Formats: sequence, C-alpha cells, structure tokens
Amino acid sequence: MDVLVERCAGLDVHRDTVVATVRVPAEDGARNRRAQHTRTFATTTAGITALGDWLAEHEVTRSGMESTGVYWKPVYYLLEDQLEVWLINAEHLHNVPGRKTDVADSAWIAQMVEHGLVRPSFVPPPPIRELRDLTRHRRTLVEERTRVVQRLEKVMQDAGIKLTSVASALLTKSGRAILEALLAGQDDPDALAELARGRLRAKIPPCAKPWPADSASAITACWSPRCSPTSTSSTPPSPSSTPPSNGPRHRSRRRSSGCAPSLVSPSAPRSCCSPSAEPT
Repeated sequence: MDVLVERCAGLDVHRDTVVATVRVPAEDGARNRRAQHTRTFATTTAGITALGDWLAEHEVTRSGMESTGVYWKPVYYLLEDQLEVWLINAEHLHNVPGRKTDVADSAWIAQMVEHGLVRPSFVPPPPIRELRDLTRHRRTLVEERTRVVQRLEKVMQDAGIKLTSVASALLTKSGRAILEALLAGQDDPDALAELARGRLRAKIPPCAKPWPADSASAITACWSPRCSPTSTSSTPPSPSSTPPSNGPRHRSRRRSSGCAPSLVSPSAPRSCCSPSAEPT
C-alpha cells in the first residue's frame, strides 16, 4: 500500500494517559521498510508538552487521534500549534477483531493516517470554539432555570396555591414578593393580595380591596344590582294584571337581587335594588 505521509503518528487518548506511536522511514534507508516507536505520556500539561517535544524530535508532520469524549480536547489544543493534528471519527477506525490494546490502537491509527485511509473531522478555530462554549453554557443555564421554575410551580399547585392562575409568570416582581411572604410564614390571603404590583393589582376582586373613606362608594363598587329598578315589592302580581289568553303572551322576567344583606341598612326607605338607595 502506498505511503502518503512519510512521518506520522497515532495517538490513543485516555483520561490519564495517551499512547503515541510514530511511523517514520527506517534508518537503513530501505524504501519499503518503516520504523515504529511507541511511548506513553500523561495527559497533564507537562506530559502533553513532553509528547509534543517527542513528536518534534521525530519530525512528525501529521498525527491522528480518535475523538473519545472530551479527553481529546487538551491534547488537541496543545498540539495544534506544533503540527497538523487530525481528529478522526471513531466509526472510521474500526480495527480487525482480535486482541485490542492501547499500543495496538495507536499503531493502527498511525497506519490509517500513513496510508490516507481516513479523513479529519471539522474542528473550529479557537475564537469560534470559545464562542460556542459560551453559548452552549448559556443555553444550559436557561434550560436549568426553566426546569427549576416548573418544579416550583408544581410544588405550589400541589399545595393548592393558584398564583399562576392570575399572574402571567411565577417569578415576576409581584410573584417573588408573594413567595417571600409565604416563606416568611404569611398565610393571610388579603395580605398576600396586597403585595401585588402594577397590572396585577387590577385582578384583585373589588370587595377584597381596602374600603375608601366613603362607605357608599364602597358599597357601589361591591354591589351589582341585577333586579329591575322599578320593582319595589316582592309580592307576586295579582290575577287581574294577567294579560288575556288571546293576546300576545308576556312573561314577567323578575331578576333576583344580588346585594349582600350585610351591606345595606334595614332602615333604608327604598328597595336595596334601587340605584338611589344609600346606606344609613
């Protein structure tokens, strides 16, 4: 098989060690003979620096490594300025069945690079890598924050606290104030409702708001009359007022009063459903 790279290396990277095998022309000058050297280095910065010096000593121009998890990154980052480093897909490095060792794997990678049987994977330049790491980390934090908010809402739903039924979001300024009050031991609904701010205060029921100084305006705000203003008696109509059967049929639609008895004085001269009725 033709040799496309005269001086190459194969790196089998692990968590703590990296096994390197270099393939160079034989010292006797034979055309078809190749020399092979293998060494093991640590994956610390000092060990990878020693690996780079050893590869430079053998005048290696191209090295290949398998993309194993995240262990390849420190080796790649420290060697990319010294020589051409190929990151090879693991699917392209299937070895023949049999005994599998770290030395055999590094030698196999060196032979694949030597004969041009693999191609490198794309690795972006350092500025793009830094930007990609930053955006990926930000996305991870945003997703984690969303999961925390969802768990918090689930806990509040389990406790029967329907804050998200009236608030658009749980962790708004009003929502945080209500949550802090709940954590402090506050369980009065009226006191919790008073912590609402901005547009959320418009969702507080009128009768739950503090009454103004004028009690009549408070009663008007809390009282929605639903009966006819002209009906002043609750007695049923007399039979004489019933329309004849041969004429158009009319139904007397009487709406019940919706006012609260405790909000109207019993000494009021008019019906509680009259718009001009005022409490004494």
